[in-house]
Amino acid sequence: MDWTTLLFSFQGRINRAKYWLVGLLNVAVWVVFGSIALIWLGGLDPDNLFRFAGGALLIWAVAIALSIAGTWAFLATGIKRLHDRDKSGWWIVLFWFGPGLGGGSGTAMGDSSANLALSLIGFGIAVWGFVELGCLRGTRGPNQYGPDPLEPQGAVI
Repeated sequence: MDWTTLLFSFQGRINRAKYWLVGLLNVAVWVVFGSIALIWLGGLDPDNLFRFAGGALLIWAVAIALSIAGTWAFLATGIKRLHDRDKSGWWIVLFWFGPGLGGGSGTAMGDSSANLALSLIGFGIAVWGFVELGCLRGTRGPNQYGPDPLEPQGAVI
């Protein structure tokens, strides 16, 4: 599987190692970008960070492009991990938005036991998504989404 397919395609399956590799790659890209941006803008001076002239505008444009590409890559790899677990890619909606909806309910509901319950449910969904995507092995052998990514291609079972 080439890098373009790994990062931007929603088809097929990937194993845990490739999923974590994309996460590590994303962190590395943001560390390098942040370092370059801070050097270019001359540090963390708020006047330099929020002025929209010259270099700052370019930094913001690159940051937005990196955010879009990174989000797409994480969606693609998350869906392929779900495919490896023989689950529909639509589960990614729950794993991405479930924790935020449960955790963000406090502003709408105030202090209540329902708020605590929703926060705990959101936390549970986040842990479930972490384990499902990053920790559990995919189904052995081929499934409806493609061949096992851990089996050598052309292997006879």
